[in-house]
Amino acid sequence: MQIPRPEHPRPQCAREEWLNLNGEWQFEIDCGDTGYERELHHRVLSGHITVPFCPESELSGVGNTDFMPAVWYRRTVTIPQAWAGKRVLLHFQACDYDTTVWANGVEVVRHRGGFTPFTADLRDIAHAGQDVTIVVRARDDNRPSQPRGKQSTKYENYSVFYTRTTGIWQTVWMEPVADCYLKRPRITPDLANGLFRLEQPISQNRPGLRLRATLRDKQGEVASASCRADLDFAPRLDLAIPEERRRPWSPSDPFLYDLTIELVDRTGNVVDRVASYAGLRSVAIDGKRVKLNGESLFQRLVLDQGYYSDGIMTAPTDEVLVRDIELSMEAGFNGARLHQKVFEERFLYHADRLGYLVWSEFADWGCSGFGPMHDHQQPSITYAAQWLEALERDYSHPSIIGWCGLNETAQRLTDRITILDDATRALFLAAKAMDTTRPVLDTSGYSHRVPESDVYDSHDYIYEQDFHQGLETFRERHAGLASGTPFLNPNQQRMAMQFGSTQPVIWSIPYRGQPYFVSEFGGFKWNPATAPKSALENLQLRETSWGYGSDPVSLDDFYHRFAATCNLLLDDPNMFGYCYTQLTDTFQEENGIFFFDRSSKFDLERLRAIQQRVAAIERVEPEAE
Repeated sequence: MQIPRPEHPRPQCAREEWLNLNGEWQFEIDCGDTGYERELHHRVLSGHITVPFCPESELSGVGNTDFMPAVWYRRTVTIPQAWAGKRVLLHFQACDYDTTVWANGVEVVRHRGGFTPFTADLRDIAHAGQDVTIVVRARDDNRPSQPRGKQSTKYENYSVFYTRTTGIWQTVWMEPVADCYLKRPRITPDLANGLFRLEQPISQNRPGLRLRATLRDKQGEVASASCRADLDFAPRLDLAIPEERRRPWSPSDPFLYDLTIELVDRTGNVVDRVASYAGLRSVAIDGKRVKLNGESLFQRLVLDQGYYSDGIMTAPTDEVLVRDIELSMEAGFNGARLHQKVFEERFLYHADRLGYLVWSEFADWGCSGFGPMHDHQQPSITYAAQWLEALERDYSHPSIIGWCGLNETAQRLTDRITILDDATRALFLAAKAMDTTRPVLDTSGYSHRVPESDVYDSHDYIYEQDFHQGLETFRERHAGLASGTPFLNPNQQRMAMQFGSTQPVIWSIPYRGQPYFVSEFGGFKWNPATAPKSALENLQLRETSWGYGSDPVSLDDFYHRFAATCNLLLDDPNMFGYCYTQLTDTFQEENGIFFFDRSSKFDLERLRAIQQRVAAIERVEPEAE
C-alpha cells in the first residue's frame, strides 16, 4: 500500500533518517468519551482509518460527519535496527483538539490545540529492532468555545461554517536523534547587513559541543560559521554573505539558500545534522507603505481557507498544495491571507520557493460572537498558548510577511476593559515578542483594540441589491483614507440592529495613520448551475449556494464587478494592498475564483490583467508621515 502524503512534513528542519507513519491505523469512535474507563488504550480497536486524513473525510475511509466527542487510534511500529543507540522522537504535525498519546501503555505526551505540532520523546520506551504500540486519544467536543476556525458547531454546514475535523489530520512520523540534538532553528534574515542570524536551541549542553552552520547556493559554499554550544541553551551565530553572493528573496526572484546545521563534539564528530533553507529579505513600514526589500509592493492577496472536498482540511497530495498557489498566481494574485486555519508547513515551504506572499493568522473563530468576547468565555491564555506555538513553528519562513492573531472580533467599544481587550493585546504582544521583524495586525476587521498595531484594516462587502449603487457607497467609504479617516467596521445597519440600536456601533479605537488595506472584499458568487433568475430565488438559494450581496447575473457582470472593486483599491495610493474573497468555492460558499475541485470558472488571463495593470503604471506614493 502506498503511503499517503509521503513527503517530509518539516522541510526547514529535516534529518536524513525518518519514518513516515501515515497509512492504515486501527480506529474507533468513542461516542460517550468513556474509552479510558473501558481501557481502549489497552486493547485492539474495532475499525480502521487512513492517516493523516480526519474521520470526517472521504480519504480517511470513515466518512463520518457527525459529532465525535472522542476518537482513538492504535498502531504498532517496528523501530529500525539502524536507529540503535538513538532516542526516538514521535511527531504529530496536527491533531484536533485535546490529545493524549501512550506508547507501550505509558502516557508520553498531552497536547491541547488542533493546529500545531507536538512531540513525544520515546526514550527508554522505543528501542531498535523492537515493536512500539502507539495509542492516541483525541477529544474534540466542538460545540463549546475553543479555537476551531470555520468548523461548524451544528450537525450540518451553514453560512460560512464547514465540515468539522476531528483527530489526526496531518502527518505522524518518527525520527532518531542523539541525546544532544538540534531543535527547530530560528533563522532571521538581515538584508541591510547581508547576513542571516541563526538562533539554534539544543536539547542539552555538553562540554566541548560546537554549533556549525554552512550556507550554500548553486555555486557552492557561500558562508560558514561556528560557535561554542556548551554554554548557552540556544547558541547564536551570524552567517555573513559576500556582497557578490547576496540575492534577495522576492516574488519575482524567490531565491533560497541551502542551510546545513551541525552539532559537533570536542573530537570533531558530528553529533546531529539537519538540513534547512533561508530567504534573504526585509519587511519595513514607511508611512502608509509596507515595503519588501526597501521597495513598495502592492499586495494583491486572496483569501485562502485551505479546504478540500475529499480531505476537508488536509490536502490529498503535496501536488495539490503546489497547485493552489500556482492557480492563485495565474489569476494575478501575489499572495494570500491564510484564513482561519494554521496551514501545514509544506504549504509554507512551497510559498517560500514559489515567491508567494503570506499573511498568517490564528484559527480563533471558534468562540461564539467570533472572538473571546465575554467574561464567561475562555480566558485569553488558551488563545495565546496555541498562537505562540504557531509563531514558533513558522518564524523562519520568508514568505510570511505579516501576522494576525484574531479575525472579525465583534464587540462594542465602551469605557470598560473587557476580556476581548486582554485577548487582543495578548495575541498582539505574543507575536511582537516572538518576532520583531514583521508587522502585526491586532485583528482582521471590526474591533481594533491595540493602538500600536503596525497596520490597520477593514472588511467591506457590497450588500446592496443594486451593484452600481453599492459600488458608489464602497467608493465613498474608502475616500476618507486620504484625509486620515478610513472606513472602519461596521457601518451595516444589520450589525447595529444586532446590538439593539439603530445608531452606528463603534467597534474600534481610532485609526492612527498606519498602513491600511481592505483585507476582505468581493465575494461575488458565480456558479452557472445555481445562478438565480430573480431576487426571491437568490434568497431561497442562500442555504445551499452562498456568496456576499447580490449575485452577478452573467459572466460579464462578474468581470465588471471584479474589475470595478479591484480598480478602486488599486487606484488608491494610500492603500498598500487588498485581499479578495476567495480562492476556491468552499462547500456551500460559491464565491471562489475556482470551483471547490479547483477547476476553472473564469478566464485567468483576464483576471490577471485586471489586477496587474497597476504594475504597468507608476504608482503615486503617499508622502511619509
